[in-house]
Amino acid sequence: MKETIQIMLVEDHPKYRSIIEMALKHESDMAICGTFGAAEVALRSLQDVQNKVMPNVILLDLNLPGISGLESLPWFRQYLPNTHIIVLSQSDVPEDVFSAIQQGAAGYLLKSSSLNQIKDGIRTVINGGASLDPKVAVYILEQWKRQPAVKKSEKALSERELEILKLLGQGLVKKEIGDKLGIGYGSVATYIRRIYEKLGVVNAPAAIDMAYRKGILPFD
Repeated sequence: MKETIQIMLVEDHPKYRSIIEMALKHESDMAICGTFGAAEVALRSLQDVQNKVMPNVILLDLNLPGISGLESLPWFRQYLPNTHIIVLSQSDVPEDVFSAIQQGAAGYLLKSSSLNQIKDGIRTVINGGASLDPKVAVYILEQWKRQPAVKKSEKALSERELEILKLLGQGLVKKEIGDKLGIGYGSVATYIRRIYEKLGVVNAPAAIDMAYRKGILPFD
């Protein structure tokens, strides 16, 4: 039996927060372990971890009263290094997207996303994938294409690592990559960890970002 995905929601609009809560509470593999209207309150709740259920995923709005989502993201990462953070925002401003990814967000979804897309995004990051809104992904790719070519990484990726990185860029999760390449889940996880180490990143979106910037992945 799979463990229930514990989700923290940090969103200041009560109506939208209620919609997300209602949608997730009916999923058998998901549970809300905390809802907050401000990042400061959410962060304070994490300081006393005794007898508390810790989130596996945080849905984080950017436009929050007080500390913004972007400002709070490093703090969430510090308190919960193994928790996946998905930005759920109205903003498709490139600076916001790039900043969130560089600071360790595992996904970036727009509030125009359907409830099913949000649910799928949660399951995707839990399984080791990257969750990007299609509109955001297309825009990011266009921005990358406009950047001048840079030198390749000093620590070159092996042929297998490059193959796996390309599949990550296609949105595949570890199990799907293993099935496609005919290798075990553990082997895929090891390759991905090495990719992150060589590129100096912490998750799949950042790895893909860095790979384009360094010219490791082509714009085809």
